Amino acid sequence: MARAARESLPGGGVVLAVRDGLSGPPLLRFERVTQRKWILMQGERPLIQARSEGEGCCRDLRLRRLPGHRSPLPPLTAVAMRTGADWPHRYALWLEETGLGPLHPGRWLLAPRSTFAPGIWDCDLVQDWPDATLELLCGGGWHGVLPLRPLPAPDASRVKAYRKHAREGTLAPVLLWWVSFLDGWLLLDGHDRAAAALAEGMQPACVELVRVPDDTDWRASAEKITEAHEEQVARLAERPASPHTARDRHVLDRSYADVISNLAYDAKATPVFDRPRD
Repeated sequence: MARAARESLPGGGVVLAVRDGLSGPPLLRFERVTQRKWILMQGERPLIQARSEGEGCCRDLRLRRLPGHRSPLPPLTAVAMRTGADWPHRYALWLEETGLGPLHPGRWLLAPRSTFAPGIWDCDLVQDWPDATLELLCGGGWHGVLPLRPLPAPDASRVKAYRKHAREGTLAPVLLWWVSFLDGWLLLDGHDRAAAALAEGMQPACVELVRVPDDTDWRASAEKITEAHEEQVARLAERPASPHTARDRHVLDRSYADVISNLAYDAKATPVFDRPRD
């Protein structure tokens, strides 16, 4: 069990500061095989085998997904979904309690995610199984959703039950894990719920799990940004006053506030752990 301090965010969401209770890498983790190959493991079970092909901006990531993924969240009942919940906090609690997720020491943000670039839930949703190829764009990654098991058919029994929840507005969100080096998400929980929402012509409601900077890291960055801002303000004050002075100061202050307010919650790089030696 990962032990974590919680920080609730205005407008929904929670930050988990995982401090202890874990020894070694998490059970759900990426491991480096070679410079061009990695594997996603859950415990001792491989879930994805991947290799990169090509050079520079022309690279493909060849994937083979394997059966056996176990959700880090427990099954959701119809009663629980109709009752409603603060899903980011509920999912955070379950992730703390399970040994199947990616949590390791550091800060983790769980928050609702409703805005995506066009195509994320249709052409960039990987539905081929088990093999797939991702085009890694130069400077832009891939940017899609990768399920960890096949999405069921729209007429599957569980999906049909969830489709009613989708129409009623009581369908619980899926859980997505942001993976920085893919510039995309793994679908950790909610494959049936995702299939139900899509069958009803809806984008699935989502809770996003993101690794964010540790306190020492973002505070150090904040100090540097504040110092640079103060230097810009001082240079502005030395200029002769003009009708544009107040506007320029407002622009400086607004830009500074926007950067500082998001600094603690910007996505941090997803680690790839070294494979243990035999």
